[in-house]
Amino acid sequence: MAAYATLADLLARAGEDEILQVADRDGDGAADQDVIASAIAAAESEINGYIGARYRLPLSTIPDLVTTWAVSIARYHLHRDGAPEHVVRDWKSAMDGLRDVARSLVSLPVSDGAQPSADDAGRVILVKQRPAWGGFGGFP
Repeated sequence: MAAYATLADLLARAGEDEILQVADRDGDGAADQDVIASAIAAAESEINGYIGARYRLPLSTIPDLVTTWAVSIARYHLHRDGAPEHVVRDWKSAMDGLRDVARSLVSLPVSDGAQPSADDAGRVILVKQRPAWGGFGGFP
């Protein structure tokens, strides 16, 4: 499964200065890979929790919208001592979007087969089987 976001995506959105401030926890001048991976994994888990009700996981292709949400959520998680207002606003926007997907107000642009069909979603089929002795209700 491809990651919903990468370090490059985080850098493109937040810039190197911010990412180093929140992800260079050992002070060596580089973002710590385990810190980045943990934030991205947390974002993916949250996203899957919302979209998994409507889409088959893992997604075969990652829509740009999902990457945007993953970056916003991961970025929020990286700010462990409290995120700035603009980061919180992006995170809230991502969460609102995910809730809209879960409520079927928004559809993701995914390839065919990734979204369960309306006929299959939530449908239960009950089958009544004839007893081996050949009748119902105690009569042969």
